[in-house]
Amino acid sequence: MKIISLITIFLFTLNCSINKVSNTHGFRFLDEKFKKILVKVSNKNDVRNIIGPPSSKSKFDDMWFYIERKKTNQSLIKLGKKRISKNNVVIIEFNNNGLVINKSLLDINNMQDVKFAEKKTIKKFGQDNFVHNVLSTLREKINAPTRRKK
Repeated sequence: MKIISLITIFLFTLNCSINKVSNTHGFRFLDEKFKKILVKVSNKNDVRNIIGPPSSKSKFDDMWFYIERKKTNQSLIKLGKKRISKNNVVIIEFNNNGLVINKSLLDINNMQDVKFAEKKTIKKFGQDNFVHNVLSTLREKINAPTRRKK
């Protein structure tokens, strides 16, 4: 009985920590760096010096995207499930001369749940046609094990 209690106390002290563990992906402190970029004043070189190279570039318009995501552990009761504590996306749009014409910061409050369609596409053709039957019998004959002659 003492061994079980010692093991549980050991596991609880092993899992407890004062600071919550967090994983950060992307650029750090995007909201602070966002304030340093000025519309119609900053250019591409300024943005690269302030933030760095973009996470993604648009192929159609001259837009750069920067992403920051931070996940933290919730509590011991939740068994290590992580919660998104920070989710920032900076979108910077440039004109033909390379000057910033628009900038926007999307944070965790702007996130929306995407609802996907639950309808399934129905095939217009069936598997009862002649070509399907011929090809399936050929496939069965090819995949069938060969009989050994004695």
